[in-house]
Amino acid sequence: MMRGTNAMRVLLVEDDPDMAESLRASLSADSHEVDHANDGGIGEQMATEGGYDVIVLDCAPTAESLRFVSMPTTLDWYMKHVFPMERRMLNAVRPLVNRMSPVELPTDSYFANIKELFTRLDGIDTVLQDPQITSVRLVTNAERMVLRETQRAFVYFLLHGMSVDGLIVNRVLPEEARDSFLGALRVSQQQVIEEMVAYFEPVPVRRVPMFAEEVVGLDRLDRLADLLQELDPAPAAVTRTERPYSFERRNGVHQVRVAMPFAGKGEVGLFKKGDELVVEVGVFRRHIGLPTTLAALVPVRATFEDRTLVVELGEPR
Repeated sequence: MMRGTNAMRVLLVEDDPDMAESLRASLSADSHEVDHANDGGIGEQMATEGGYDVIVLDCAPTAESLRFVSMPTTLDWYMKHVFPMERRMLNAVRPLVNRMSPVELPTDSYFANIKELFTRLDGIDTVLQDPQITSVRLVTNAERMVLRETQRAFVYFLLHGMSVDGLIVNRVLPEEARDSFLGALRVSQQQVIEEMVAYFEPVPVRRVPMFAEEVVGLDRLDRLADLLQELDPAPAAVTRTERPYSFERRNGVHQVRVAMPFAGKGEVGLFKKGDELVVEVGVFRRHIGLPTTLAALVPVRATFEDRTLVVELGEPR
């Protein structure tokens, strides 16, 4: 947990009542003031009111979490490019279609609800992409296939403008396993962890050993919390402030520089649409809004420098 830190006001967003009560008890025992929201809607309302030092949100698995963080950008594109035309078109044809079709078109309240959702989400992408406010910690296992998935998740979160400030490697076999039948597996784990440290540097990689029993119940969670506190004494501290992408001018050339570790040249797609630069990695797509001074320029060259995709912009030919 956050032992040893000054007392803080914490918002806990958790829909599992048993887990929420365990976390609340542990945080309260360390003198933190804890408010609990049992769903995202309530959590959003409470967070908007402000006054919290830390918001604890247990995200869904990676794919669902990525869909969540991409929602503001996706909805913003829809509202700009599709929503107005779709709403006008359905308002025009609804009376005729509803008289002729056994299935009625949705009423205008359908579009009003979408607009309300967009209004509620407005600005959330700014919060998510501010490394002073939001960070991502990835939990992984010391297995080669899981490492590849972690690398992809790392890239996808960076692509959506979020800062990853730590990795936690779970269920690492302890030293006592060296001379047991798990010895070979421990050697394999250590090799994978060495690769992780090299791959993700300078992002810290912290290791949590495998426990002899499943981590269930308040006592065992407390034991895990104590261990995590030793590994990271100030979990609420801001440790990484660099942004995943930036706009620069070097040697007279405008550049968009996007952190892209682990992505090969053949995996990245790139094109310009309106005033946005669209970057694709696998099935994920990120729309990067260009500043007004760059909106009229087009990509003329893209290269990789170390772990960074560098897109040079120039006048259209």
